Amino acid sequence: MIRPAMKVWREVAETLLKLTQQTEEAERDETIANIEKCLDIRDQLHSQITSPFTAEEEVLGKELIEMEGNIQLKLALFTKQIKNNIYDAKSKKSNMKNYVNPYRNVTKDGTFYDTKN
Repeated sequence: MIRPAMKVWREVAETLLKLTQQTEEAERDETIANIEKCLDIRDQLHSQITSPFTAEEEVLGKELIEMEGNIQLKLALFTKQIKNNIYDAKSKKSNMKNYVNPYRNVTKDGTFYDTKN
């Protein structure tokens, strides 16, 4: 007999794996909100899963531990992708400013050095 909390944990873990594979930028805010909901559900379930475990629960637990490793990896990649997109957006903004006003960063001290003598 497997506890309902463990079954729900497995469903949430599968949902998290599916959510981390959605990389479309248009739906990113919704995906992040859904990931946060799933993580909140897992936090609530954590207190309900305590020992002693039956043989079936131990088998399921080992499967869940494997899934957790995959989830952690996928969440890290998802976060890295978001950080890369933010970095790209900032660099595009800075490049655009340099393109619009290329002489913005030129020093204005009025000196000229002639290297040919």
